Amino acid sequence: MKRKSVSILTFGCRVNQYESDAMRTRLSAHFDMDSDSPDVILLNACTVTALAEKKARQAARRARRRAPAAPIVLIGCLADAVASGLTRFDEADLLVSGFWKPRIDEVVRAALAGTRGCLPQPRESGTVGSLAGDAPERDTERSDGPTHRIRAVLKIQDGCDLSCAYCRPTQVRGPSRSRSVDQVVAEAVRLDQIGFPEVVLTGINLALYAPGIQRLPDLLRGVLDATGIERIRLASINASGLTPQLLELFAGERRLCQHFHVPMQSGDDEVLARMRRGYTAAAYAEALERVRLALPEATFGADVIVGFPGESPSAFEATVHLVERIGYVNLHIFRFSPRPGTEAVTMAGRVPEHDKRRRAEALDRIWRSSLDRLLDKRIGTTQHVLAEEHRQGRWLGYTRDYIHVSFESDRQIALGEECPVRIAGSVEGALEGVEEHRDNAR
Repeated sequence: MKRKSVSILTFGCRVNQYESDAMRTRLSAHFDMDSDSPDVILLNACTVTALAEKKARQAARRARRRAPAAPIVLIGCLADAVASGLTRFDEADLLVSGFWKPRIDEVVRAALAGTRGCLPQPRESGTVGSLAGDAPERDTERSDGPTHRIRAVLKIQDGCDLSCAYCRPTQVRGPSRSRSVDQVVAEAVRLDQIGFPEVVLTGINLALYAPGIQRLPDLLRGVLDATGIERIRLASINASGLTPQLLELFAGERRLCQHFHVPMQSGDDEVLARMRRGYTAAAYAEALERVRLALPEATFGADVIVGFPGESPSAFEATVHLVERIGYVNLHIFRFSPRPGTEAVTMAGRVPEHDKRRRAEALDRIWRSSLDRLLDKRIGTTQHVLAEEHRQGRWLGYTRDYIHVSFESDRQIALGEECPVRIAGSVEGALEGVEEHRDNAR
């Protein structure tokens, strides 16, 4: 009897990516995955911005045209937001809380059996937004990583105890809870055995990782000691998580990638206070300077919101100055998107959409100019690049400090191989070079 097939569409953060990988791992024992004509379509979607929701709706409509008979199951943060009455998503046939992700095989069988509407919460999970740690199935999440076998994402933490004024994911994912060091190490060992050269540790707020008395450095030491994974990378981490103990560990271990994505959101203290971020621009900059003192070769990334209520032209200029001061290799710029149910929705001082757009475009130009200066400093150096893709005769990948590189080679390189590349120049925010094994490398 032919097995039914399931397709998974994923939008959003690395936590969502991990959870899709974990669902795929669980489902693959019973269903064919990612068929062109699926019997069920799972849409694991994000609710962080209005644009994220729009992309999910567009994807659902495309999926409906491609496989009109397949039920569309919406799961994840966006589904929880819909269930809480925070937004609508009429394109889905079945609405499923994120608490069902560890039992996704039951969800698929329900969809195939004709269940439509909203699937009731798992009995163990409580209500939407409650402590997901109440559901023991959460501890059974396991991922064999994505199918391309190069970079795997490993979730170590979920939820957040903070209450940023604009943040909807905190509402739908609940308070912070951490997986134990033993659980994470066991999963990292399996990813190492599968052959992933790089693993990214992710969570909603890595700075809150704390299963009991253990902290993030304890987890990293456990993964380092138990595996031979060549690259261990942190996803986004708030400045409060950049502790002396963490930096000391990074300084002494080459397998820990020295790139830190540290959300900034604004360079203006009044805006940060309205956002309820809990730090000042000076404190943020000082935290990154401490990283630079401990790790002179470290690079940074950040998230920035422009057009938050009350952001004056001078407040925006403060953000520009901080971006120029830090010098980021990657910057995610978001125009403020009012999310129903968050405090920011009712705040006075709305910034017109055309001003948001103009500020976002200006900040992007300024950041790209600063990036060009950073990249110019790499010309003539040798960078170690993980080959991730081969396209139009060139290999593409990232350095350990997360700079994109395009390079040539006169040999067949295996995807996932780390190659020494002599950097010859930069184009459109990426480095270009030649693998040093070539005779004509300069």
